[in-house]
Amino acid sequence: MNRRLLRAEWTKFRSVPAWVRAGAAAALMILVFPVLGMGGAGGGESTQVPIGPDGVAVSDGYYFVHRPLSGDGRITVQVASLTSARAPQAGAVPWAKAGLIVTAGPDLGSRYAAVMVTGGHGVRMQHDYLHDRAGQPAAARWLRLTRSGDTITGEASADGATWSEIDTVRLPGLPATVRAGLFVACPPRVDGIGTAVDAATAEFGEPELSGGWPAETWTGDQIGAHTATFAGYPRGVTGGFAPAGDGFTVTGAGDLAPATRGDLPVGAAPSDLLYGTFPALIVIVVVATLMMTTEYRYQMIRTTLSAGTGRIRVLAAKAVVIAGVTFATTLAAAAVAVPLWTRLVRGLGIYVFPAPPGDLLRAEAGTAALLAVVAVLALAVGTILRRSATAVTAVVAVTVLPYFLALIPFMPPPMARWLTEVTPVAALAMQQTLIRYPQVDTIYTPANGYYPLPPWAGMAVLCGYTTLALAVAAVLLRRRDA
Repeated sequence: MNRRLLRAEWTKFRSVPAWVRAGAAAALMILVFPVLGMGGAGGGESTQVPIGPDGVAVSDGYYFVHRPLSGDGRITVQVASLTSARAPQAGAVPWAKAGLIVTAGPDLGSRYAAVMVTGGHGVRMQHDYLHDRAGQPAAARWLRLTRSGDTITGEASADGATWSEIDTVRLPGLPATVRAGLFVACPPRVDGIGTAVDAATAEFGEPELSGGWPAETWTGDQIGAHTATFAGYPRGVTGGFAPAGDGFTVTGAGDLAPATRGDLPVGAAPSDLLYGTFPALIVIVVVATLMMTTEYRYQMIRTTLSAGTGRIRVLAAKAVVIAGVTFATTLAAAAVAVPLWTRLVRGLGIYVFPAPPGDLLRAEAGTAALLAVVAVLALAVGTILRRSATAVTAVVAVTVLPYFLALIPFMPPPMARWLTEVTPVAALAMQQTLIRYPQVDTIYTPANGYYPLPPWAGMAVLCGYTTLALAVAAVLLRRRDA
């Protein structure tokens, strides 16, 4: 790259005060717009968010039929049936759960290990909300949990005679006396473009106990009923348990799982704290387009190209200048906005989904990078169309409009995902820090902060569009008369 040409283009840029002010305004928008992106009110009257052993928000709600277990022991039971109260088809919500659980105590977010039958995912063993393992045989209806110190082993059987181990897990700090027994949970089911609360009912056989079980009666409790992540019961349905022969019938709602944006719509994610990306993008598109269209409008392009340095080099120099300026200013703004607004939002009592430092750095740098690439895209489109209004409209239509269409509440999730897969908006995946959990069914859409592509794949989509536009611009710039 010719340094003299770069210096000339940089001088042109900073000699237009309106462009410099617009660059500063774009950075300011990233700093002042974040709260507009946060979800609306939701989560019921309670704002208490259960926090699991790993420090993340969790759903900790289920109906628990329990007794104390002192020291080591074992519990075995048959789950004869599992059905949902409101599921439109026969059977149960896919992640409805019924089985055995050992929990460290009554505090929300306590450590636990559970073995369970599910409505549509076979038999599983889960512990501490984040960890899930499938068991065999998938159609097993007999379950067993064994405690030995702080180690819990889960097993399953199809006939109650031949057992297969699902997993053995360690729960550090497990007290000498724990609560253990039967549980039923039923998360909201996905229903079209939203979710609907539901409840599950399970028929248990007689629990078989061995080890340190004091001679006490079974007690039933609804766990987590007054938390922000508990969706409640359908109208006309309540949780509870009742004797059924030698066993029990148990009805429960809620979930034991990591919390998602669907569970905490009023919670904030780092992408919400970068909501100023959108107004900043429009300002940057205007400036980048004007860098080329202004030269055509005032016939300055003849002078620029007459220097004999090569038309492609001129286009490249402009691209480097606008991309460099955009990246530097918006990176500084994003690096300040995320920690600043995180502290302010938490101070207001709003839960902020945590993210590893590396993911936050990627979101901040990725925001600056996608804005820089969009600036180059706008420059290329301006070169192709040579008219400011037309070029700005075209770039905004392909970089902003698809995202706002994806945010429409009645937009079908497949369409919302498609819009953020094949359009330049896919690059917004660089801002995603929320985790898509395979053991949680919810509405994983861009409106909730979940993008269909991984961050770098989304960025590659935008880069592909920009490369194509630059190639067309270079060909036209060489062939056209100035």
